[in-house]
Amino acid sequence: MAAPKVVITCAVTGSIHTPTMSPHLPITSQEIADAAIGAVEAGAAIVHLHARDPKDGRPDQSPEAFAPFLKVIKQRSGAVVNITTGGAPTMSIEERVRPAATFKPEVASLNMGSMNFGLYPMLARYKEFKHSWEKPYLEGSRERIFKNTFADIEYILTTCAENGTRFEIECYDIGHLYTLAHFADRGIVQPPFFVQSVFGILGGIGAHPEDVMHMRRTADRLFGRENYRWSVLGAGRNQMPIAAMSAAMGGNVRVGLEDSLWLGPGQLAESNAAQVRKARQIIEGLGLEIASPDEARAILKLKGGDKVAF
Repeated sequence: MAAPKVVITCAVTGSIHTPTMSPHLPITSQEIADAAIGAVEAGAAIVHLHARDPKDGRPDQSPEAFAPFLKVIKQRSGAVVNITTGGAPTMSIEERVRPAATFKPEVASLNMGSMNFGLYPMLARYKEFKHSWEKPYLEGSRERIFKNTFADIEYILTTCAENGTRFEIECYDIGHLYTLAHFADRGIVQPPFFVQSVFGILGGIGAHPEDVMHMRRTADRLFGRENYRWSVLGAGRNQMPIAAMSAAMGGNVRVGLEDSLWLGPGQLAESNAAQVRKARQIIEGLGLEIASPDEARAILKLKGGDKVAF
């Protein structure tokens, strides 16, 4: 029996990093569209998307910021589009959900719990910033909580309930799996769940192999392996080792410049596509195959790219 194909998600540009940390981070709508399409051509089945203000790279969660690149990506690729509801920790829940509610994508991300989200250690590595908002944004993470209460999670789930959107359920710690189980028990979210386990963020679970296995075992026990599809992302230097572990354990992987700016020690990734190619090399080196966008749709039981509102 053939092994299931591995779904690669590429997180193209996110609110974790500031623009001046890498000259390769896409900022404008055209850059984001080109980066997403390049990632798909390299082997990504899903592109996870944030938007930014093209003038200074500040996170922008307005539907108007998403519209230009969503249309181009749909026209030029068959990718599964995944729109963030995470936005940035500085945004309200109503602001964060608006793009997904407006455009009704096949997939939207959903953070499964409030947490400390420590970005401030980056200040020790970067001394000069291009834009005035960047340094205070990083410094503010010492005391900022990324708020995802039970009410917030239910608000996102119910706001998108009639759209046929499935969720990339982002779990930064073991308790987040139990929160997913809570909403599943209440019938507010239906299997198969697309569980994205996040490793190596300061404030969440670590990136030790035992942490990865513990997350997998707990999800198996809570949901049964037939009721969820597991994927992982490793932050920063953990990206490729965590991807390799997941692929070897029968899971899927997420890479991209949102999660790590690096391709190797001291080597900035010049594109999202470069990270996708490296992940693909790992996957195929294990004797596995990557999933196409349409195969990912079947694996995740998605509604189809013809049923989105962009």
